[in-house]
Amino acid sequence: MASKPVSSEATGGAARPDPRRAVVEALFRLAASRDWDTIELPDIAQEAGIGLAEMRNLFPSKLAILGGLTRMADEAVLAGNSDDLRDESYRERMFDLVMRRLDALAPYKAGLRSALVALRRDPLALAAFGRSATNSWRYMLASAGIPTEDSLGSVRARGAVLLMSRVMETWLVDDEPELSRTMAKLDAELKTAARVMARVEDVHRLTAPLRGLARALCGGRRERRRRERMQPEAPDDYAVAI
Repeated sequence: MASKPVSSEATGGAARPDPRRAVVEALFRLAASRDWDTIELPDIAQEAGIGLAEMRNLFPSKLAILGGLTRMADEAVLAGNSDDLRDESYRERMFDLVMRRLDALAPYKAGLRSALVALRRDPLALAAFGRSATNSWRYMLASAGIPTEDSLGSVRARGAVLLMSRVMETWLVDDEPELSRTMAKLDAELKTAARVMARVEDVHRLTAPLRGLARALCGGRRERRRRERMQPEAPDDYAVAI
């Protein structure tokens, strides 16, 4: 009979920590005291206590490790309970989401300063990270009952990314324990976002008939092209029968 595997509790040994989290934390420990661009992949692997080959299987790049921190923040916020805010306004729900996300990122604040300075110098990396952040905020908004899959869902997600980036600029230099500057900035950005979204929704309602007409016209053209493709083509005089 095959023996059952012995658990780490039975042997008294400690379970190995999550290697993905170990790599993320290693990078941000290094970034807290070094320029982001000077941190090489072997430095991160050594700091995390794993081999370079194992780290390659976990993350393909330093930018991907930064994405790993985004996912960790996602998990921390999504693990929380927003049910008590379901009856509150979108503004109150967004305020809660942003502050909980900043709480999750707080242990990595010093390293994030270095990372974001480097990202601003690399437009391609910034664009790639922006796409990841948009996907992240789809989940954040959904967790608070804010629609993300309707016709304005993408606008809300991208708007949330922009709002978060502006608030983070203040948060990164706000060393007050109460984060009063950060909360004031968040409050101001939420008021601006509410005004912008109100205009977007007004325009969206006013242009609904035009969008319906455009869809009907485009649908008619697609149907004609489909029928044309289904018609037999004229024989080619130069074709060779097989």
